[in-house]
Amino acid sequence: MIKKFLGVVILLMIALTQNAFAEPRISYQVHVQDYGWMPPVGEGRVAGTTGENRRIEAIIINCPEGIEYNAHIQDYGWEGWMDSGVVAGTVGEGRRLEAIRIRLTGSIANSYDVYYRAHVENYGWQDWVSNGRIAGTEGRELRMEAIQIRLVRKGDDRNNFRHRRGGYRHGYEDYS
Repeated sequence: MIKKFLGVVILLMIALTQNAFAEPRISYQVHVQDYGWMPPVGEGRVAGTTGENRRIEAIIINCPEGIEYNAHIQDYGWEGWMDSGVVAGTVGEGRRLEAIRIRLTGSIANSYDVYYRAHVENYGWQDWVSNGRIAGTEGRELRMEAIQIRLVRKGDDRNNFRHRRGGYRHGYEDYS
């Protein structure tokens, strides 16, 4: 009986320790023209389509540790900042997402950066941007077709992300 109890306590301690040091997770899913809501993906995987000429119409991003995002929507422009788990964009209106900004909030923002990039009509994959910068386009009436999002520990040089300031609103900008 005591051995079983100690075994359970040890397993519980291991589980709690693993959770205490677990990396934060991010997941996201998009609503795509003619397909509807696609399955959630995470950690740099592609959400949306490439090579099919289908627009992303809405996105939901989940990061329990703290995240905000806002989308630039066809005919509406920038909407307000949304918290984790809230729909950004429109469903059932046939409007394209044209750009997005994503930023971390709370204590996670002290230890991690959020990197993301958009696959845009006529451009393909843009460069990675981070922490509230614009991915996609403004004023060009181009649809976002896919997106990738990653959390990266601050100072982690293994990823070698090169990103542009701001996005493609006024053409190519210098690397930062």
